[in-house]
Amino acid sequence: MEKNIGAVMVVGAGIGGIQASLDLAESGFKVYLVDKKPGIGGVMAQLDKTFPTNDCSMCILSPKLLGTGRNQNIEIMSYSEIEKVEGEAGDFKVALRRKPRYIDLDKCTGCAECAENCPVEVLSEFEEGLARRKAVYRLYPQVVPNVFTIEKNENKPPCRLTCPAGVNVQGYIALISQGKFKEAYELIRERVPFPGVLGSICHHPCEEKCNRKDFDEPLAIASLKRFVADYAVEHQEELLSSKKDEEKEPKEPLKKREEKIAIIGAGPAGLTAAYDLANLGYMVTVFEVQSSPGGMMYSGIPGYRLSKEVLKGEIKQIEEAGVKILLNTPIRSKKEFEKLREDYQAIFIAIGAQRSKKLRVEGSDLKGVLYGIEFLKDINMGKEVTLGERVAVIGGGNVAIDVALSSLRVGVKEVHLFCLESREEMPAFEWEIEEAIREGVNLHCSRGPKRIIGKEGKISGLETILCTSVFDAEGRFNPKFKEKTESSIEVDTVIIAIGQEADFVGFEEVKITPYKTIDADKISLATSIPGVFAGGDVVSGPASAIEAISQGHEAAISIDRYFKSEDLIKGREKVEEEAAKTPEQEVILKKREIMPTLTLEERKGNFKEIELGFTEEMAIDEAKRCLNCGICSECLECVKICKAEAVLHDMVEEKIEIEVGSIILSFGFDEFNPKLKGEYGYGRFPNVISSIEFERILSASGPYEGNVSRPSDKKLPKKIAWIQCVGSRDIKSGYPYCSSVCCMYATKEAVIAKEHAVSDLDCHIYFMDMRCFGKDFDKYYERAEHEYGVEYRRCRVSSVEEDPRTNNLRIKYETEEGDLKEEEYDLVVLSVGLTPSEDVLKISEKLGIQLNEYNFIKSEEFSPVDTTKKGIYACGAILEPKDIPETVTQASGAAGRTSALLSSARGSLIKEKEYPPEIDVSGEPPRVGVFICHCGINIGGVVDVPSVVEYAKSLPGVNYAEGNLYTCSQDTQEKIKEAIKEHKLNRVVVASCTPRTHEPLFQETIREAGLNPHLFEMANIRDQDSWVHRREPEKATEKAKDLVRMALAKACLIQPLPSFSSEVIQKALVIGGGLAGIVS
Repeated sequence: MEKNIGAVMVVGAGIGGIQASLDLAESGFKVYLVDKKPGIGGVMAQLDKTFPTNDCSMCILSPKLLGTGRNQNIEIMSYSEIEKVEGEAGDFKVALRRKPRYIDLDKCTGCAECAENCPVEVLSEFEEGLARRKAVYRLYPQVVPNVFTIEKNENKPPCRLTCPAGVNVQGYIALISQGKFKEAYELIRERVPFPGVLGSICHHPCEEKCNRKDFDEPLAIASLKRFVADYAVEHQEELLSSKKDEEKEPKEPLKKREEKIAIIGAGPAGLTAAYDLANLGYMVTVFEVQSSPGGMMYSGIPGYRLSKEVLKGEIKQIEEAGVKILLNTPIRSKKEFEKLREDYQAIFIAIGAQRSKKLRVEGSDLKGVLYGIEFLKDINMGKEVTLGERVAVIGGGNVAIDVALSSLRVGVKEVHLFCLESREEMPAFEWEIEEAIREGVNLHCSRGPKRIIGKEGKISGLETILCTSVFDAEGRFNPKFKEKTESSIEVDTVIIAIGQEADFVGFEEVKITPYKTIDADKISLATSIPGVFAGGDVVSGPASAIEAISQGHEAAISIDRYFKSEDLIKGREKVEEEAAKTPEQEVILKKREIMPTLTLEERKGNFKEIELGFTEEMAIDEAKRCLNCGICSECLECVKICKAEAVLHDMVEEKIEIEVGSIILSFGFDEFNPKLKGEYGYGRFPNVISSIEFERILSASGPYEGNVSRPSDKKLPKKIAWIQCVGSRDIKSGYPYCSSVCCMYATKEAVIAKEHAVSDLDCHIYFMDMRCFGKDFDKYYERAEHEYGVEYRRCRVSSVEEDPRTNNLRIKYETEEGDLKEEEYDLVVLSVGLTPSEDVLKISEKLGIQLNEYNFIKSEEFSPVDTTKKGIYACGAILEPKDIPETVTQASGAAGRTSALLSSARGSLIKEKEYPPEIDVSGEPPRVGVFICHCGINIGGVVDVPSVVEYAKSLPGVNYAEGNLYTCSQDTQEKIKEAIKEHKLNRVVVASCTPRTHEPLFQETIREAGLNPHLFEMANIRDQDSWVHRREPEKATEKAKDLVRMALAKACLIQPLPSFSSEVIQKALVIGGGLAGIVS
């Protein structure tokens, strides 16, 4: 016996898929409606009007959307795609992949607070790139399901991947772009406790990988970090107030741990680990040899690069987290180290590399020979240094540059820097080298010290020699020098800055590598001694502050796992990730903001910080250059604002398997890409747009709110041209067939454009043949030509060119008589053809069905909705180009074929809808709720809706009245139900568009609220008012008040009507014995 499952999967949730789903659910079948987008509605949701009636597309679609969403036997599986299909007719197993939307469908209320607070804007696909949307969004206001979706790039942005500490760079930049400086600061501090320090000294590898560099210049990421840190210092009260507010919110208290942890070294690695561990509840003590905490950040970086006050402020915050720092407390002996191991359950060694490497050349022991690290420490500790008038610095790294510039600031007249490397090979950062040259440091590249010349035990000069290479073929340090290239220079002081190393006195028990670093595991940072970890420069060798901070984080994770007896390495292996590419968008070139600095004169004789920081305006402008490569920046503002706790950033992809008896394919078509017709200038000229883009311009809910404007300057066009058959009836483009709908939708767009225009508008349609073969299509064409004055020109357009001064467009064409002409327009619309969906090839392979010669789904000649595989049906433009009425007809046909196939399983999987008990309103005086719709600008652009609402409130019997942007939307239906309950309403009046499409929708809504569905009345203030009186807003408003008053009077008189059921005779009469009658 064949197995029949009483469930159907409909793939594609446009108008065809929606209609098929509704028909099947009403026929007693469970329906799974699958669509790869986060909401249903398809292309019809993007259209302004439908031809030939000029009905509002959304007004026709919206009741069907809501009917689908509230039908208990239709399960909408949005954001999902088919992976695999097995089985046969009556018994298919379908494997689906549901993408994470990072929003809990059951919790989201559709309030839009998340979108309002999201700082990231990207181009809106629904608006065809004519407007921007947030990274958290819903497709359109009336979408079903009425929930939001967070879009994320599959890959992380390159800035975040490159940052050693994993700072959410895009996140804080997005917040800065919206003026949310406090939030940006807090986001940075989630990953680094030193935002101000890093803003000043970080070598910002993130900027090197910034995708913006491919267009103009990378973002000034470090400068933006510096800005928010400066902002935090200047607005401490605001941050303190925010912190107090957070403390008021009830949350689980931090569980204090009994384990004690010792950290040796108060540099970036040690303090970061201490901060992380303190925030985990551990008791942390930091032992620091110097009199001030900060390590090399304090003692090794000159004040002109880093403000000591900023550093002190950020260390204070670490101490406030519960970290105890003991200064002038060196661990210098084996005994002292052993005592620590006895008193503390874990130790993290982060002593850095704070000793200069020695240079062994003749004269290195002379008086006046100094070493870079020690020299900088003396400067930073305020000690007086005497260098003389001429100084030679040996070394080509960042320390050498700092030494050279610091020498200038203490009064040295001449500084010469000698390094083995060529100018291009110098290890110092390029911007540091450039600053040194600007301030007057003399560079002598590719020259190494041969001897330091002395006289009477004191330095008198430096002899150098030409270095021909620094490293050998294996990459080892092995400099080569050229003989007889020696030269000498008179100097008073030589400062050697050729590298630095750690001092291991007291740590002899810890295993040391041949490179004079502690031997620690690369992932866990565990040393050879259990419970002892090490990180920062003492493990990696001299590196950057951000790299040390990264190791501090890793050490904290390892120590926490160590105490919890967890595997130290599991899940922490570094996997190379591919970085996100730039999202598809038009990038407007803009130079990056230049950091304001002290003049050269202002720098002399002092250690004032050179960089002055961005202003708020500069920071916002620079942040807005971000391309948002990761789309969602994961700034978590949405999490903070969502009272329903619906945001789940850790949501993952789902694999779902469903059993169904049949599958209906209805995922429509793609629009032809007009960029392939280069002669028309699409993508090059802003005022050449596609027909679907023009639909969004016309739409009341679109980016221009129905105002016919052109994209380049938002001016109202006086002349618009439509070019037909773009990607249709075109053998060269690979689409030789007619797309069926283009003639009519161009005619409709021209008519609607004329209706929307505030002044005379010339509309010209360039066509080959007018194909008006649908019901009343020819009449519509004639009406457009004779009533509206749309001009049709039978010809072929050869090219479109732009006048760069005005952005106007010149169309060149050949008339039927063979004459070559050209005409200028403000706007050109390309009527693009319908092409097979990009998904059709993949889905046909998965389902084992055939395609026709044009890659549409192949159907049977006398069974037009049957594919080549039994049990799988198709409807709409997936089969061939067709209009909406034909798609709906085919959808019902596919549902009928499916019903026949699965008739034995009808009713086996459905649920009956349960309604609340009906409220008895007998004997009650009328308590009417009036809901008045703006319908975008369809009504609200003509009728003064707020004044109508106020008028309704004044009428007898009205207990509640409100205006709605879209009364037919899902969220407004919920508002109506809430109002009925809150205000004890016993009748409802809706003033919107036609009862023909909407009355059943609102009747169902009030029934769900407990009222009899017949206690409802509608006032048609669109078809009978705003449309016919669109040029007379004052009169239209008065008429709307009259219509509402009449509807209210009628509502006050209506009484509940009982419903009853009757048996259906299982017979049908078919009149007509032709092919249609026979098939029926």
